[in-house]
Amino acid sequence: MLPFDLIQLTDEENEVKVTVLEPMESGMWEAEIRITSLFVTGTTLLVLHSSKLEAWAQALDSLTEGRDITWMSDNNGPTMTIELDGDRGCPDILVEDESISMVTVRVPIALEGDWINDHRERLRQFIQGSPGPS
Repeated sequence: MLPFDLIQLTDEENEVKVTVLEPMESGMWEAEIRITSLFVTGTTLLVLHSSKLEAWAQALDSLTEGRDITWMSDNNGPTMTIELDGDRGCPDILVEDESISMVTVRVPIALEGDWINDHRERLRQFIQGSPGPS
């Protein structure tokens, strides 16, 4: 099941992914955020734990209601913000890694289809099938 793309926000030019790489200890997983665009490519590691998954579910609820979100802002490590009405007529995804690299990247992504429900399904699949530590 791993690696598992928990988040995959993409269009033809830009992509932001959160990929779960491996279990660490009970309720914790090593993961990475990968940004790929015509201009910049970067990766940062993070630790996902159950509370971050619960916060992602709440963030998806807020996005469904048309509200922008910032996910993982109350923890050390990177944060991800989704601004639904970005500067270029599509959502902007902002990834900030203030704790390690001190880098912030903003990527416009023309999201299509039912991407929010797609991410609900990804989260459900991960929670139902997530492996524990070896």
